[in-house]
Amino acid sequence: MTYLSVFILSLLEGVTEFLPISSTGHLIIVSHLLKLEETDFLKLFTIVIQLGAIGAVVFYYHEKFMKISLLKKLFIAFLPSGIMGFLFYKKIKELLGEGSSVAVMLLLGGVIIIFVELWYEKHKSENNIIRTHELSYKESFLLGLCQVFSLIPGTSRSASVIVGGLLLKLERSAVTEFAFLLAVPTMLSATLYSLYKNRELLATAGNVPKLLIGTTLSFIVALAVIKWLLEYIKKNSFIPFGIYRILLGTILLIVFF
Repeated sequence: MTYLSVFILSLLEGVTEFLPISSTGHLIIVSHLLKLEETDFLKLFTIVIQLGAIGAVVFYYHEKFMKISLLKKLFIAFLPSGIMGFLFYKKIKELLGEGSSVAVMLLLGGVIIIFVELWYEKHKSENNIIRTHELSYKESFLLGLCQVFSLIPGTSRSASVIVGGLLLKLERSAVTEFAFLLAVPTMLSATLYSLYKNRELLATAGNVPKLLIGTTLSFIVALAVIKWLLEYIKKNSFIPFGIYRILLGTILLIVFF
């Protein structure tokens, strides 16, 4: 990997991590466009730079992470994907290099987002939306189950949680914020486990500086995206993201097939 590739992928990670468009999917696609060799370090890099995005959430919500009740809910929500991710680690790692599966999940996810949003808007007009920023333990666990689908590259972790929240008729801002917070234990465990499994790669000259640069850049960009998305959802739906996914997925299907 060149430092130009490091810059591009890190910038992309920061922009896409918290949007419901699949950061992993975009990183796989751009890696193909950059003609980067699918090495173990490339796969490790795309996972480790998520630490920057995690840091952005902790920095933005540091006061919330002081609440024991929230930490309990995050732990409950993390368990399903944490267990499944550990059991199917090797298979998930294999899928990280399959562009065709990413294209299918981007397209399918886009369709689901649009249909769920239309359903949500109907219930919203009936004043049937739960307006709360304090999710229950049951809702937290159900959102955690929804996050399991994000283990499939191209699905999007945030999209899985957000769609689940809309189906539960939760307020958009509440479920989006929870998706941010849930990213911390989920992505941190995945990153640390990947670092442990590939610790020999850290001994190679040049690898550690690239990881540090990538993590720092993704932190800066992700922090800006978090602030923007929280303002965006106050007046808008997630339908534009669904349309974007469908268009991108269709183009990629044509390319890969």
